Amino acid sequence: MSRYLRNSSPDEEAHASHLELFYDLVFVLAVTQLSHLLLGHLTWGGAGRSLLVLLVIWWAWTYTTWVTNMLDPDAIVVRLLVLALMFGSLVIAVAIPDAFGSRALLFAGAYVAIQVGRTAFLAFVVAGRGSPERAPATHILTWFMASGVFWLAGGFASGSTRITLWLIAIAIDYSAPLVFYRVPGRRRLSPSSWDVETSHFAERFQLFIIIALGESIVVTGATTSELPLDAARFAAFGLAFLSTAAFWWLYFHLVATISQRQLASAQESTRLARDGYTYLHVVIVAGIIVSAVGDELVIAHPRDTLPTPELVALVAGPAIYLLGHVLFRLCMAGTVGWWRLAGAIACVLVGLVGLNASALVVASLLVAVLAAVIASELIAGRRRVNRGEPSTLERLEADAST
Repeated sequence: MSRYLRNSSPDEEAHASHLELFYDLVFVLAVTQLSHLLLGHLTWGGAGRSLLVLLVIWWAWTYTTWVTNMLDPDAIVVRLLVLALMFGSLVIAVAIPDAFGSRALLFAGAYVAIQVGRTAFLAFVVAGRGSPERAPATHILTWFMASGVFWLAGGFASGSTRITLWLIAIAIDYSAPLVFYRVPGRRRLSPSSWDVETSHFAERFQLFIIIALGESIVVTGATTSELPLDAARFAAFGLAFLSTAAFWWLYFHLVATISQRQLASAQESTRLARDGYTYLHVVIVAGIIVSAVGDELVIAHPRDTLPTPELVALVAGPAIYLLGHVLFRLCMAGTVGWWRLAGAIACVLVGLVGLNASALVVASLLVAVLAAVIASELIAGRRRVNRGEPSTLERLEADAST
């Protein structure tokens, strides 16, 4: 066993280290830069470019999380690795405002350096020759080197050529886990090639949700502090806070705990971790970021009827967030969250009202939808208990014991 790998007993739960929490600080800036990029380009093209940047940020963070799930955070070499990855992520964040312009090569180069460098470390420093970690790491490295050619070529290119090359690169990156990093002529990998320490893994993704929610708080406070404060703007400020609080409640009341226990009890925990966390959590994060943009628009123009692009951003945030929850539950538990699906549809319908209503009215209705979803789920849960039926957590524990 490599001296750089975690050495914990099966009954011991690992948690995020101080080093990982420090590393996450860079992504507060990255998410803030991304929300400003979207706010400044509220067009379909701008939304597409912002989505591409989000996918880059998310993939850089996610792979580091998978690797640190395996590594000992107290090892000096591991600490140096994470600090180097932190600096590379900081470079990405700095390049975001002009990622499709003069800083394209800086943006792409930092991303490739992070992915290739981290995976090479895992393959040739952590994993010894013939060790079980060597084959998966070298397979992943092959995929990142292939996509890296397109990332770097896009950095040198311009205009639509750059976009095309980067779309090819992101497609390679995001399709790799789906085929378990298959490399022609080499032995195929399976989910058993990776072990997941579920408590640490789930906690890391929960912490990224906190990062995104924290960015919403920063945007709310910074925007309000820079503008004259009257009754309408103060109401918009309060609604933005309530929206963020509702997002927190919807994720951390049962969802975070239930999904973590589902992951721990799953027979194919690696596949579930890939699908539910690596892929679907980015939808939830996207909803939070778009909502932060919507909050900023409402605070800036509370009495105005928003133009269509701004209105779409305002209602799309909570709709995407709730839809992400529906998909996450479907993946983790195989059931549909009907209240949250209804809430997502209601958010879209609120957008129709917003065609002839002020931004403040639309924001109020969206908060009402979120509150209704929370209340409906609480009431449904209370009714199950009153009928003598097991709670959601009790049903989950019973399933895990069998």
